[in-house]
Amino acid sequence: MKKLLLPLFAVALLAGCDKKAEEPAKPVAAASYIDKIKARDKLIVGVFTDKPPFGFVNEAGRYVGFDTDIGRQFAKDLLGDENKVEFVAVEPASRIPFLQSDKVDLILANMTVTPERKEAVDFTNPNLKVAVQALVPNDSAVKSLDDLATRTIIVTTGTTADIWLTKNHPDWKLLKFEKNSESLQALSAGRGDAYAQDNLVLFSWAKQNPGYRVLEEKLGDEAPIAPAVKKGNIELRDWVNAELAKLGEEKFLLKLYDQYVRKELSDDTKPESVIVEGGKWQG
Repeated sequence: MKKLLLPLFAVALLAGCDKKAEEPAKPVAAASYIDKIKARDKLIVGVFTDKPPFGFVNEAGRYVGFDTDIGRQFAKDLLGDENKVEFVAVEPASRIPFLQSDKVDLILANMTVTPERKEAVDFTNPNLKVAVQALVPNDSAVKSLDDLATRTIIVTTGTTADIWLTKNHPDWKLLKFEKNSESLQALSAGRGDAYAQDNLVLFSWAKQNPGYRVLEEKLGDEAPIAPAVKKGNIELRDWVNAELAKLGEEKFLLKLYDQYVRKELSDDTKPESVIVEGGKWQG
């Protein structure tokens, strides 16, 4: 009887071992997104290259501007070196796809917060405020927005102006270009009657190119502009919010405003009408 029990016990023991071996391994916690950036030792940021004073390439071929310098500061505070940032050139229409396809960690490209965009990406707290207006030649007969109903309006694809006009005036004629620089060249060449875009860009361009004026009437309400991360990347969004709050205590955006933006606007423009220091939006 004892001889019989020993083999049975051995079989049971082996079965128990097999059962234990078949148990699934415990899942390993995924590294955080911030850890991923630190392991890479580089922050990848999508920026404009043709939208001064926010993002452009200077004579030396260096990425510079209000948004671009924020990206460098982010890299310095996250990785200890402002040069540990890789800038990727984006156009208005490519900003969201580049986030969705993981080509960039973050978009710092003058993107206005809209309900439609909030469905596709996660915005951080804002760093700027803006309204959309239209630029026309000084000798144009256009006096108001309604005068554009029978004319050709130039827009850059994927901008707030493009989205607003398409939604609110689907019967108006729009001439679309992929780049801000292409749109402005088209206006200069007389291919359209007006260019609709963020007013900060229009004010800057009109100051550098005499012979144009900005219509007073706005296309929609004033809105916040904010950095954006991939939908669901709460960790990076929260880090940026904390960073903006910290930089706000140092009046960092005011420094960038003085460096890049102030000279582009009229002398009586108040900085608080343009920048949102510390991410504290008050609409």
